[in-house]
Amino acid sequence: MSDSVYRVTELVGTSTESWEAAARVAIETASSSLRDLRVAEVVKLDVTIEDGKVARFRARLNVSFKYEQE
Repeated sequence: MSDSVYRVTELVGTSTESWEAAARVAIETASSSLRDLRVAEVVKLDVTIEDGKVARFRARLNVSFKYEQE
């Protein structure tokens, strides 16, 4: 196994359904432009509030992906 280098990037996904859906949206959106995503760590969950009700779920994730070797 060779040595590897990974970058960690923070993403925030939002959903009106759930925190799980918010995380899924973040990962699926990022995977359309980033290759070789490896691990996503949920670091924070919160909600936005409108008119006294939960409007959106937000999931903040640290996502790692591997640098490609030439």
